[in-house]
Amino acid sequence: MRASKTPEDRQARRFPLKLPVAVTGKTTLDRTRTENISSGGVVFCLDSQVEVGANVALSIRLPAEVLGAPQDVLVNCSGRVVRSSPAGHGNSVAVVIDEYEFERC
Repeated sequence: MRASKTPEDRQARRFPLKLPVAVTGKTTLDRTRTENISSGGVVFCLDSQVEVGANVALSIRLPAEVLGAPQDVLVNCSGRVVRSSPAGHGNSVAVVIDEYEFERC
């Protein structure tokens, strides 16, 4: 039996970036901000609860001034919810990113 994962078990470094993100589930669209992000996943808070295992689509906006680019870039991702738990005034949701593509705004 394997022990549950700890932060030290994570493969990718997490960055505490607060970026605008649109989250689309089966039928809903929520807008929020990321809490942290890595090359393999993202954490954000939502008012609603999301079921672990649910497929979601994310659009994360990377500001031009952060990138040193002339315009913002959207990172459109598809992924799966791997954790959803109460936190503060909402639910902390962790998503593993399965696919992504970049789109200039």
